[in-house]
Amino acid sequence: MTAQLITAELRRWIVDQATAGHSPETVLDAMKASGWDEDVAIAAMESTLAQHLQRPEAAAANEPARPMPGASITASTPLLRSADREVKVLMALAAPRVVVFGDLLSEAECAELIELARKRLVRSETVEVQTGSSTVNEARTSDGMFFDPGEFPVCARIEKRIAALLGWPLENGEGLQILRYRPGAEYKPHYDYFDPAEPGTPTILKRGGQRVASLVCYLNTPDAGGATVFPDAGLDVAPVRGNAVFFSYDRPDPSTRTLHGGAPVTSGEKWVATKWMREGRFE
Repeated sequence: MTAQLITAELRRWIVDQATAGHSPETVLDAMKASGWDEDVAIAAMESTLAQHLQRPEAAAANEPARPMPGASITASTPLLRSADREVKVLMALAAPRVVVFGDLLSEAECAELIELARKRLVRSETVEVQTGSSTVNEARTSDGMFFDPGEFPVCARIEKRIAALLGWPLENGEGLQILRYRPGAEYKPHYDYFDPAEPGTPTILKRGGQRVASLVCYLNTPDAGGATVFPDAGLDVAPVRGNAVFFSYDRPDPSTRTLHGGAPVTSGEKWVATKWMREGRFE
């Protein structure tokens, strides 16, 4: 049996559940229902909560709110002009800050990104918060790759469109990441910001500061499964080709309620392009 790793994302989720008032028994049952071995789940809960009770108040709780991309977008304006394309606003939430866009990408753009990325796919990695480097994580079972900012004309066009749509500097965006989820692949709930309490975070922040927003663009429509889920909001976003889900976080803290994940694909494949926005110039 493959060893189950106690990740930083899992520890944050456990703390969130405890802070919300859920009993240890309820949290344990939820972990077991998600496939965690009971002994591993108990060990994760005990060690995480012990550390949480001993540590001083998290630095993020004292951080001021940051400006966020797309702050003025509401569903009252259902059609937005963004650089070279009209984009639909299908849904907007204030807390957590989540917006679902329609027709952000064209069918041809989706197909081109898939073909450009296909030959460069490798097992997806996550940021290793202890060191600031990247490593394979069993919570993320997709294949992926990164384009450099503006690497191809289609990338540059889409990045310019996103910057105009969200009112955020083009240079503050990371390069597009393309992910492919095969049947059974998923990304368990996690946060996209970098935890200030982790030792590797200062190294990560040198490249442009904190992440303040995420945009997940769907490059195809899987046959079944693959929704983007927001557990704290009770929200599932269907992966529909050309559409995208945007969410932002004004501080690196669970109070933003931006815990999210990619539900398992149950039939077919799911391809996405993810764009992360930083508070400063990304280099």
